[in-house]
Amino acid sequence: MMKSSEAKKQLRDKSPADLQTELDALLKEQFGLRMQKATQQLTDNTKLKRVRRSIARAKTLIHQKAGQ
Repeated sequence: MMKSSEAKKQLRDKSPADLQTELDALLKEQFGLRMQKATQQLTDNTKLKRVRRSIARAKTLIHQKAGQ
């Protein structure tokens, strides 16, 4: 697994279109994790928190780049 600082830097280097693609993938992953949680199949609850924060990070970067 990659360190969070490396992941943040990798996200920052992406174009707005790439960030949107990443955001779509994260939202799909979040949906899958929520379904697993609802059916008690989710074993690692921290995954949901990590994905939620990654979504927020991607949205923030999209808005920052749109403002430039």
